Amino acid sequence: MNESRPGGRPRDAALDEAIILATRNRLVSDGYSRMTIGDIAADAGVSRPTLYRRWNSKFALVVDALDYGFRRQKDSYAVDLAGLEPREALTEAVRRLDPAYFTPDAMVLMGNFAGEAARTPELLEILRRHAVEPRIGLVETVLTELQERGAVRAGIDRHTIATLCFGAYFAAFYRGDPADGIPAKVVEVLWPAVAA
Repeated sequence: MNESRPGGRPRDAALDEAIILATRNRLVSDGYSRMTIGDIAADAGVSRPTLYRRWNSKFALVVDALDYGFRRQKDSYAVDLAGLEPREALTEAVRRLDPAYFTPDAMVLMGNFAGEAARTPELLEILRRHAVEPRIGLVETVLTELQERGAVRAGIDRHTIATLCFGAYFAAFYRGDPADGIPAKVVEVLWPAVAA
């Protein structure tokens, strides 16, 4: 977040969080193009000047609102394999691929950013870097560790496997299928193809 100016009043963390949460809600309900600083300020119960003292543009505010979510979900990108059987470890990694694992409205948010790709490609790039690649990387890492344990064949295309697993959540979302059974079903199909 933007820092307070030297000699200025200290920032009110609760007020900053209220603005950030209002921004995240507006990103889901309105999308980036339709949301306005005025709506966010009203939702957060602050004035526009109060908001602009903290963020000088809508884009800067949205970047911080996204960063807020990324920081809170970062711990979900690590899987402790100790005590997990190989198939269970892969199932847990696939479970954490779910965009809604931490943020229930993530699918709508990601769809809104995909819709902004032509107008504001920077938003989609931020999403790729902080929300997509860490999830894909998690599955790739788990597959590598399972290879090292001798549970998964060498020579598999870890990146494509992780991408297919991630795509399963989007297909389920668009079909209206529940996401809760995806990890077990995906691994049930994949395991015979990857197991050593």
